[in-house]
Amino acid sequence: MQIKAQLSHAIEAAFSTLGLDGAALVQTSSRPEHGDYQANGVMAAAKRAKRNPREVAAEVIEVLDLTGIASKVDIAGPGFLNITLAADFLAGVDAGHVTASPTPQRVVVDYSAPNLAKEMHVGHLRSTIIGDCIVRVLEAQGHTVLRQNHVGDWGTQFGMLLTYLSDNAANSDSLAYLEDFYRAAKKRFDEDEDFQQRARRAVVELQAGDDHALDMWQHFITVSMSHCQDIYNRLDVTLDESHIQGESAYNDALPGVVEQLQDKGLLTESEGAQCVFLDEFKTKKGEILPVIVQKSDGGYLYATTDLAAVAYRSNELNADRVLYFTDARQALHFKQIFAVARAAGFTDSATSLEHMPFGAMLGDDGKPFKTRAGTVVKLADLLDEAELRATRLVRSKNPDLDEDIATELGHVIGIGAVKYADLSKNRTSDYVFNWEQMISFDGNTSPYLQYAYTRIASIFARGQIDPQTLPAHASAVEEPERRLAVMIAGFNDTLEAVASEGMPHLLCGYLYELATRFTSFYEACPILSSSADVRERRLVLARQTADTLRRGLDLLGIGVVEQM
Repeated sequence: MQIKAQLSHAIEAAFSTLGLDGAALVQTSSRPEHGDYQANGVMAAAKRAKRNPREVAAEVIEVLDLTGIASKVDIAGPGFLNITLAADFLAGVDAGHVTASPTPQRVVVDYSAPNLAKEMHVGHLRSTIIGDCIVRVLEAQGHTVLRQNHVGDWGTQFGMLLTYLSDNAANSDSLAYLEDFYRAAKKRFDEDEDFQQRARRAVVELQAGDDHALDMWQHFITVSMSHCQDIYNRLDVTLDESHIQGESAYNDALPGVVEQLQDKGLLTESEGAQCVFLDEFKTKKGEILPVIVQKSDGGYLYATTDLAAVAYRSNELNADRVLYFTDARQALHFKQIFAVARAAGFTDSATSLEHMPFGAMLGDDGKPFKTRAGTVVKLADLLDEAELRATRLVRSKNPDLDEDIATELGHVIGIGAVKYADLSKNRTSDYVFNWEQMISFDGNTSPYLQYAYTRIASIFARGQIDPQTLPAHASAVEEPERRLAVMIAGFNDTLEAVASEGMPHLLCGYLYELATRFTSFYEACPILSSSADVRERRLVLARQTADTLRRGLDLLGIGVVEQM
């Protein structure tokens, strides 16, 4: 259930009854002793009506119908409404259950997008895991999600790569290490003039649709994508080959993009290139920044491909929303693409185009995260290191653990730690990568949450209790119980914010607060040693906490373990 939506609807109904114009603006209370939620829309409504806010708040309470939801509504400050949820309402919460959206949409999510000419590196991590978290949340809410992996699988560099592949066709392992392959091909291109000429001819043949060139290109893409899929599988990311919609997919549509822009009167020739100039994109000096869609030699650019993608996603996939998860440095690019797409009629106002930018992963020096040698860190190497560190941590806690179990725990904890360290940061911010912080049982980390889950599991194991035999619901009585129950009930409010804003850190913050409240509850409220009725309700709360932790971590793409 989405509590904020229910409270907002009831308060706005009260506004309507009183002839007031306003929105409820319900937020989680920052001071739990004053209530669970706070609505601050009364003051704005009173101001429009030119009335005293506290008097209006009193009238709202008189007609407000929160039967079965709230046990108390108080006026605070200049006109806030403090709302305390009813015990029976809290008891009816289905912990960990995701409420279906009342208005399901078709949502296209563009994420990951590696360059298939090279191995995935740390620069691909944020797009991949942030996008995948949002995909998981949207699907859980009942939206139809269309994954689009806009991989770099086209362009002039492929002439060089295909020529080198052709020269090394006899070596079956030539593509085993993509980074080495790319480096060797580039060195050959820079030093061998004959190779350069053959590479340029290969580009022409590929773009012209030559069968042999296309066969070679497809082999290269297949092998390259297998490298990516290995990473996706390790990260438990829900992308696979069926979601690839690379740059090459739009190649045939590019002339039509330019033609439609021409028909709309949007093209201007500038230094031989075809450009779109929109007044809304001016520099501080008043110069308009162009969107170049065709070079002077007739070639196309990323902007042309992105416009073709907007048209495809809007008109062929019938998207209600299109979400793009890319580096923040592309913010201006997407603002221009969205504006040109609407001006040209590639999409209309019914389709929401949303760029979801993210900051950079930094090293201790405040610069983009790299190896000690100054090279870009391969994502596979980063994950290897995470699993190794997590396995060592597990063995230090439990030296007698079976080798296979320790390795499996190292995988789940290590991968979870890397993902959570990223997802728990505000998407738009840069963050410093720190091994010690991310693989720690203290603070807002994945191991802390996973440990909270295992601690709950250990309660049931010690008591030899099957959690499935307990009642589905129980009423919280004591304050630590009630505070925990309130937190459990707020799960879907958090997911709604994550889905609408594309901000996984909101879910991470919620789960951390949930685990923290469980710790307070556990310390204040004995469970197994309590009387039968008290014991049962506290066990139900413990199980509900575990269910919510497990479901929340799953939506982040992180697993749980039964022991640590």
